[in-house]
Amino acid sequence: MLFRVAIFLILLQADFLFGQTSLQQIDLNNGKYKVGFLHYTASDSTRTYSRIYDYSNVKIARPIPISIWYPANQNGDDTSQLRVLDYLRILSEEEEWEHLPDEHILNWFYANTPVNQNHLKEKTTAYPKPAFANGKFPVVVYAPSLMASSIENFALCEYLASHGYIVMASPSRGTENRRFSNNGAKEMETQARDVEFLIKEVAKLPNANGNKIAVMAFSLGGPANILAQTRNKNIKAVVSLDGTERYRYALLKKSPFFDASRVDVPYMHMAQKSIPEKVLKEDNIDPDLNTKFELYDSISKSRAFQLRFHNLTHSYFSTLGVLFQNRDKRQDKSDAEIMESYKWVSVYVLNFLNAFLKDDATALAFIENYPSDNGIKEGLISHTSKQPKRDAFSFQDFNDLAAKQHYKNLMELYLSIKEKNPSFQLPEGNLNTLGLQLVFNPKTSQQGIRVFLLATALYPNSANLYDSLAEAYLFLGNTEKAIENFERSLELNPQNQNAIERLKQLKK
Repeated sequence: MLFRVAIFLILLQADFLFGQTSLQQIDLNNGKYKVGFLHYTASDSTRTYSRIYDYSNVKIARPIPISIWYPANQNGDDTSQLRVLDYLRILSEEEEWEHLPDEHILNWFYANTPVNQNHLKEKTTAYPKPAFANGKFPVVVYAPSLMASSIENFALCEYLASHGYIVMASPSRGTENRRFSNNGAKEMETQARDVEFLIKEVAKLPNANGNKIAVMAFSLGGPANILAQTRNKNIKAVVSLDGTERYRYALLKKSPFFDASRVDVPYMHMAQKSIPEKVLKEDNIDPDLNTKFELYDSISKSRAFQLRFHNLTHSYFSTLGVLFQNRDKRQDKSDAEIMESYKWVSVYVLNFLNAFLKDDATALAFIENYPSDNGIKEGLISHTSKQPKRDAFSFQDFNDLAAKQHYKNLMELYLSIKEKNPSFQLPEGNLNTLGLQLVFNPKTSQQGIRVFLLATALYPNSANLYDSLAEAYLFLGNTEKAIENFERSLELNPQNQNAIERLKQLKK
């Protein structure tokens, strides 16, 4: 009996061949850190869950198996390196077959061939539970493909950890149990909540930099990450490995939480090659999947990058796909070409993260370059990108800049903004409210006075602004300045009853 793991909505089923690959041949150049790995199961007590094969009506708190790759100290016993079999044991556990004997793992999940048996023996670059390296490291939260394991992209996760990232992943599980229901919008929301659970787990890691978090996903994890990003402003970048936000945008739009205008952090999508016409017809695939990308077209507030890998079909954006997925002779490239492209996927992911989580100018230049400028042979990768559209400069933008300089030199700031944005205006009412808010806070009272001085310079005929400035001086105990500005307000508006009453009181 075979119990195969689903990897994508476009899993092609006809005319398959077995692949010949290895981790060593992928040839990823690890960074300076030793890679640590740990795996544990947490629980989300706000949700319930059923284990399918327990055949019980008992509900439990939703279990969240968590795999973590991290930069580790260099000491340790090299004989303890994890093997691929160790990762597939985690896959068995997450499939709720935690007691499955090792000799049955391939029978259950993949083809039990000599090639795949050799994969199980391969050494990885990770070690179980060494101490964290010193320092704070940015975090990547990974969302797997449809009902896939947390370890499906272990080679990429190890690669990132070796270059100074903490990578956290949990399996893709349905809302009620291990399997997805037919309600795609509900399952997408569930996976988004799992991503948010992992973001909370970041706070438990003393070496994690909670202010530098990116999300990364393969396939159906992509839409979940988009939802998570629009709801969590500590997510600073999004990496999509042929994410289905491209293929199933209609599903994403079903979410009441989705709003394309809120995708406002750097975004990179790496797509599979164009699906051949023969495959489109035989598998009844919409040809528009080769060309349409509504989310990318809708993004306007962030840097966005599109890459198409002309030697990769969908499954090979994951380590398990490269190693174990049966090849489709109708469209798949050679194993050497697949491994070469998977390596470049990993290199682009690293440079993208370095550019936007580590502010690395060299890495930014790499992802902005044409692939040929990065030494990539012609025809391997296509590349497009776009800059965010600049919204009209707002009062909030002005106030953020003014606050950074403690509301000093406000007229100079205003004029410099006006020079670059001729239509920019500072509304009188906003200045009045901001000035009062600052004045009545004892810590910022003088900053409020500066706002009013700018406001009265811009609106010299506003009786209300002079009245408010007078109230500000009165609040600070400066009676002379209060009288002066109440009188100016009364000159501009002789009917100003507040100024009349205040002057009577102040001149007694």
